[in-house]
Order: sequence, then structure tokens, then C-alpha cells
Amino acid sequence: MESGQYLVALLIFSFISTAYPHSVIQIRRENHNSVAYNRIYDGRRVRRDDDMYCESWKFSVETNDAGYWSQIPSRCEGYVKEYMTGDRYRSDLEVIADDSLAFAKTVEVAGNGKDAWVFDIDETLLSNLPYYAAHGFGSETFDENSFNDWVDLAEAPVLPASLRLYGELKQLGFKIFLLTGRTESQRNVTGKNLLYGGYSNWERLILRGSSDTGKPAIVYKSEKRKELEDEGYVIHGSSGDQWSDLLGFAEARRSFKLPNPMYYIA
Repeated sequence: MESGQYLVALLIFSFISTAYPHSVIQIRRENHNSVAYNRIYDGRRVRRDDDMYCESWKFSVETNDAGYWSQIPSRCEGYVKEYMTGDRYRSDLEVIADDSLAFAKTVEVAGNGKDAWVFDIDETLLSNLPYYAAHGFGSETFDENSFNDWVDLAEAPVLPASLRLYGELKQLGFKIFLLTGRTESQRNVTGKNLLYGGYSNWERLILRGSSDTGKPAIVYKSEKRKELEDEGYVIHGSSGDQWSDLLGFAEARRSFKLPNPMYYIA
């Protein structure tokens, strides 16, 4: 290098060192001798990094990367409680309803009564949050008997965003099918709960019959959708809180997954 070029390079380096004495990328040093807490849930102190972990865990659940799981992580009970009872959950449901309606408006409804939309019920049209609030928001082992007792009360509140979508779809001319994992023995209380909540004039309420006992949800619901297709219905849209509500065969043209970090059904 010529001496003049060397001098220029040296001056430039000196300027940069003076103007930027610290690294552009700052890596925070963790103090491992002190544990930082920032929230208290039900008397339990929660580490700051729990929220980050639980947000990532919820992401893996909603994208189905987590696969089968039976209970939420114990460290995430407070996080799930805050999400399910807070504004974020309601906002997520509103956005999904808006996305669903935007798609529905692109469908050319034939007017022959064969344009269909399929809804799940639990955590899709009706909310079982009062039940799960009393059972750790999914942190407790599922008790089918106690849940059935809750269903029999017919007191599950509606999800307002879903009620809005339901009404808009009917106005657009879609036939509404309700496809649930509930059993035939729960038909009356389910219908009662739906009517009390403001849902009405559905085309058909499909529940598990005796021949469906023991079938995985993804198989049972796929078979029921196939039956609708065999009757000539075109399933344009499907809404559910479980991937087993939406995947399998005889899938809808568009499927819309509602959030549910409380439980998983295969």
C-alpha cells in the first residue's frame, strides 16, 4: 500500500473508532445470580422468561408444530389465563372472523342451496371458558364426566365474533352445518344453548352417533364432510378451534383456525 493510502486508511479507522466507540450490536449480559420476577399469578411469582416461553409454546400449538399434547405446561397457566380472559383473545377472534367474511364475499353463491359453511361448536361458536377457568385453563387432566355435566347446563356463552360471522354468512346465502364432537345424547342441550346464544336456522346439527364411537375426531369429521359432499354440497368454508376440525379429507376450500391453547383434540 502506498504511504499516502495507508495514512488515509488510518485516519478513517481512527474516525470510526472515535464516532462509534461501542459495538453496534449490544448483547445484554444476564445476571445469573439474581432471578427477575415481574408478575404474580394466584400467589405464584412468575419469571420474566415464562411469558416468552409460553408465547412460543402457544405459537407451536396454533401452527400444529407441537403435535399431540394433553395438558398445558404448568408454567403457562397464568399466561393462558391472561390470554383467554384478555383483549388479545377477543381481538384474534375478530380478525379471524373478518378474514373469513372477506373470503366468503368472494364466493359466487349459486343460489341452489348447496353452498355450505361448516362450523365446529366448542370454542368456535360457544365458549367453555367458565368451565376451564374452574379447571386450571387446561393445566388439569381432562375429566369427561365433569365436562359433560357442564354441557348439560346449556350455559356456555357465545363468542361474539363468531355470532357476527354466522349471521353474515346466512345473509350471503350459505347453508350452515354444525359439526361437533358432542354426542347425540347432548343434542337437546346443545340446541338449547345455541338458540339462547342467538344462533338459529342452521341447516343441520351433526353429532356423534353410536357408529362414531371411538373414531378420532379428524376421521369422524372428515367422514361427515364427505357425506355432505356426496349430497351435492360444496363446502366453501370451515371454522374450528382444532386442526382435527379442519384437516383430513373432504376439506373445505378455505379453513379458518380459531385459537385454543387450553386443549388439543386429535
